[in-house]
Amino acid sequence: MTDAIRPFHLAFPVRDLAEARAFYGGLLGCPEGRHSDHWIDFDLFGHQIVAHLDPGAGIARHANPVDGKAVPVPHFGVVLTMHAWQTLADRLAAAGTAFVIEPHIRFKGETGEQATMFFRDPSGNALEFKAFANDAMIFARDEETA
Repeated sequence: MTDAIRPFHLAFPVRDLAEARAFYGGLLGCPEGRHSDHWIDFDLFGHQIVAHLDPGAGIARHANPVDGKAVPVPHFGVVLTMHAWQTLADRLAAAGTAFVIEPHIRFKGETGEQATMFFRDPSGNALEFKAFANDAMIFARDEETA
């Protein structure tokens, strides 16, 4: 990629804006941006996410197997530095977060080795935060699949 990476934008449903504010603003520490009675902008590690009120929002329950774990689909999150990932994992664990997939190292010793964790927000949206010891592995391909 030749251009600097730009922030992504993601809008997603939440059943309650106060719950979203407490989770994203409080627990995850995302600064709040503009808001209305129907949505809230958050700064998720430099990316714009928007929690839109949808009182009927349900939990997606599909999962795909990845490295022996059932990864929830859909999900979203951010690739952090290893230090930021560990800090977040520690904060979530201390808060008693119910992880869908506990913080761990995936693909250990393989191409794409990464620290990862999955959990859900109060509306059931699945989030994944990950980190690579070597950022060159973010888009690396296995020789077999290249």
